Amino acid sequence: MTKRLSDVAAFAGVSVATVRRVLGDKPGISPGTRAAVLTALDVFGLDRPAAFRGTVKGGLVGLVVPDLQNPIFPALVESVSIGLVKLGLMTCLCTRTADGVSEANYIELLLRRDVAGIVFIGASYADAGPEYGRELRERGIPMVLVNAADENEGVARVSVDDEAAAEQALAHLSSLGHTRIGLILGPQGHVPSARKLGVYVRHMRTSPTDQTWRDLVVHVPFSMEGGGAAMTRLLGLGVTGVVCASDALALGAIRTVRRRGLSVPEGVSVVGFDDSTYMSVVEAPLTTVRQPVRAMGAAAVELLETQINGQSVPSEELLLEPQLIVRGSTGPCRPQARAGDAKS
Repeated sequence: MTKRLSDVAAFAGVSVATVRRVLGDKPGISPGTRAAVLTALDVFGLDRPAAFRGTVKGGLVGLVVPDLQNPIFPALVESVSIGLVKLGLMTCLCTRTADGVSEANYIELLLRRDVAGIVFIGASYADAGPEYGRELRERGIPMVLVNAADENEGVARVSVDDEAAAEQALAHLSSLGHTRIGLILGPQGHVPSARKLGVYVRHMRTSPTDQTWRDLVVHVPFSMEGGGAAMTRLLGLGVTGVVCASDALALGAIRTVRRRGLSVPEGVSVVGFDDSTYMSVVEAPLTTVRQPVRAMGAAAVELLETQINGQSVPSEELLLEPQLIVRGSTGPCRPQARAGDAKS
């Protein structure tokens, strides 16, 4: 047992004597030190003192994400984790797996640990199912949703302003002379995609394109393969520019453009979304709309900390402004050159 206490002490950054004082619920221990030791006990699977079971939440925070393939998710996880560590809180990463581990499985495990809170990134607590969703609400578990996939009124939410992102991307392509602009979105019902779609519809209704906006919108899974399949359809409709709901979709679209014998941006201009790592060094460097990852992570941590401290948070969704980053994947519309490429 002494060896395990020394592990706990080393993890918490305190002495073994301090760990023993926390276990004995002795006076004179600062809240921060106590939280660090309790968190270390959780990490090593040791029982907490009776006085700190059930009524006092642990120092673990669950980070629930749909997957780690999309580079924006690890970036947001890192941003949130850094802020939580500064508060003396440890993170537990929970992501779906190919063998069937779901949000519900993780929520059950997190509830057993009596966690301090949960941050859902690109997901929703509703994904855990009605039973666990109800338990989360009834137990008052502090929660924050970052870029939630669906509507979640009454829960603290931090999101990039998807409408502003779509406006920036469409305005950029329009300024380059593009009117036949395609839109590649995530699955039907995905709220961030729906918000981008609303802006796109308003834009296209004032555009002199000879296609209806419905023809030029494609919903696919968030993957390079999805972006490639969507681009195949859009090329047949004569688009000269495409706005994508993620950088992965944009890369898949570019790959399809090149496989069809066209070039980027001379044949088709492509705009991504996220500004994921390495988008500045791909060929062609991707024009994209950058999410303010650090600001979003800091805001999420602040909202979670406020709830952990027993204070209320605003019910309105906090929207942060994105930034258009112009690179080499967009250029002036050249319909004649594009038509010539397509014939070759």
